[in-house]
Amino acid sequence: MSILFAIAALAVVATILFLLLGKTRRVSIESGKLTKNREAAIKDANKRLAQNPSDPQALYTMASVYFEEGNWDKAMKSYESLIDQVSLNVVQGIDIYEVFLRYGKSARKLNMLDQAHKAFITAKGHKQDSFEVNFELGVLEFDRKNYEKAVQLLTSARTRDPDNPAILRSLGHALFRMKRPKDAMNFIRKAIDLAPDDKESLYTLGECYQEANQTEQALRVYGHLRADPVMGPNACLNAGLIHLNLRQFESASQDFEIGLRHHSIKADILAELRYRLATTYISLNEIGKAIPVLKQLKSENSSYKDVNVLLSKYVELNANQNLHAFLMGSSADFVALCRKMVLTYYTQSRVKITNITVNKSEWADILAEVDTAKWSDLIMFRFIRTQGAVGELVVRDFHSHLKEVKAGKGICITVGQYSEEAKRYTEARLIDLFEKDKLQQLLNSLDAKAASLKK
Repeated sequence: MSILFAIAALAVVATILFLLLGKTRRVSIESGKLTKNREAAIKDANKRLAQNPSDPQALYTMASVYFEEGNWDKAMKSYESLIDQVSLNVVQGIDIYEVFLRYGKSARKLNMLDQAHKAFITAKGHKQDSFEVNFELGVLEFDRKNYEKAVQLLTSARTRDPDNPAILRSLGHALFRMKRPKDAMNFIRKAIDLAPDDKESLYTLGECYQEANQTEQALRVYGHLRADPVMGPNACLNAGLIHLNLRQFESASQDFEIGLRHHSIKADILAELRYRLATTYISLNEIGKAIPVLKQLKSENSSYKDVNVLLSKYVELNANQNLHAFLMGSSADFVALCRKMVLTYYTQSRVKITNITVNKSEWADILAEVDTAKWSDLIMFRFIRTQGAVGELVVRDFHSHLKEVKAGKGICITVGQYSEEAKRYTEARLIDLFEKDKLQQLLNSLDAKAASLKK
């Protein structure tokens, strides 16, 4: 019984092999016929072109061969010669619409967009409702940044093939460029359902959510793309920007760090990732981490935004802990530092601080009774930690505060500069204005005093 079963099994295997070999042989024969037919057609076309270089049938044959092979340069030249012939005479067996359509496709492949556009327009004149020509023209208008025209053409193409993923994708991307994110995301979602591996469209969907202020959905999309070698850096940058807007600095720094781990990053994205990471570290008061990133950015692109200004400023801050506390420390650290400066401002004197007022961490007003061997007075100090120009309004406010507490003199110290209006305002008033150099002297005196105490 087992022998009969084995014989039967061998017979089945032999039959299958025979059928497969027969099918392979038939395919081989058919392929050989196609090759021979193609070679015969090319040979005949070349023979006819040798006798008449303008033979339209021969040009059509050669152009078709080149187009199907993807030899765009030769295809375009052949179709161009053919166009000269069919423009003068109607040639039987040659589809003028196809000639212009294929000429346009060949030109687009060679990035000759003007020639492609003219060819597609002519082809559309022969077949207004053609799916293919409306699609090709729509994509071309998209590449030329004529997004409104692109949407019109792509919408016409979609009437012939509503679920075509390429149409849905192109429509979605064009609508997004037109600042219509909610309309765009409907098409892009459908396109992604049909082509789940389209990472560029997934990224654009994230941008749509971001533009529409749907931040949770945007972050979810960008999270899926963070590890992608192509779209990952962009996704990390956008996710980081969202977290920055939400003042979630820790999450933002993680996004930028992940983005910078990618190997192939476009130069503009790389620079922005470094810049954003450095400024996020600064927001986190991690100056030591920010400086190496800024130095790296400067070495790659020394003119990028305000990188030189930031580097100069934060290198100084990193080296001067008192200045760092003045500018970036907590409100408590800032006030404690200002108290020390008030207590050491006048030498050989007795100083008693009677009141401290803090304005949103922008400045601190400290009122002090000062007694020296020659005079006694009520002095008010204002320490301004915000950088840049201090205007007249701030100084006027300080003067009003002086009069309220009946202080005999005011001392206003900033890390920035005073405007000309602010300086003129204090000329006839008992207010001394000091800029960064005076602040630096006071901070240095604190350092010197601390050093002497250690000895």
